[in-house]
Amino acid sequence: MGETEIIIAKQQIVIHSDFLFYGDVANDVLSVQIAKDIASHWNEAKGKVILRNHLYEVLFSITGRWAKDLTPKMVFENTNPRNNYFRIEAFAGTDISFVDGIGSNTGYFKLDNLLNNSTTAAHEYGHTLGLIHPVMLNTRGLGQPGIMYPRGTIVDAVYQYNPAAAPLEPGGTINPFTRKVLQKDIDHLRLRQLDFSRTGFAILGDFTSMWHQKHLP
Repeated sequence: MGETEIIIAKQQIVIHSDFLFYGDVANDVLSVQIAKDIASHWNEAKGKVILRNHLYEVLFSITGRWAKDLTPKMVFENTNPRNNYFRIEAFAGTDISFVDGIGSNTGYFKLDNLLNNSTTAAHEYGHTLGLIHPVMLNTRGLGQPGIMYPRGTIVDAVYQYNPAAAPLEPGGTINPFTRKVLQKDIDHLRLRQLDFSRTGFAILGDFTSMWHQKHLP
């Protein structure tokens, strides 16, 4: 979820999202790194959008911090559209990271999904902004897969875990590290349809406001 700001003088649209992390393995360094990874992936696209017959640059301003004193009540009662709350733990009952809905501001991250410049946080961020997985999950011949393709997608060999593997055989599906945010991902945000206020702001996503307990093996 985020708050979108239109800056006419600079011909920029800036999406502001702040991530507040909690959980046993959350810490200051990890929180900053996750936010940096999300911003890096989404800004790498150098997105553009035509709005009111003018071309705007799309930028993502992402922050992350360890919310040491966060309580369920603070999550439930939050009214700031920039705030996103994610629990981070070494174990997840689903074995993967997830959000609480398409267009949401809460979810659960599995630690090993987030390390080594992974695209998982950037992918889940796309869900918080309202993006879904593509319907066609066989992209052979289409080149670079976008950020919203899920694990298990069939891709050109160079984007697989094992380039030598046959499709759907072990190693023969998308390696999430190869996903990138593309202009089409920016297009799917439908920024042109947002109803900006007189002060130039609009909300992208919605409040799910769910607090997550730690998953246990």
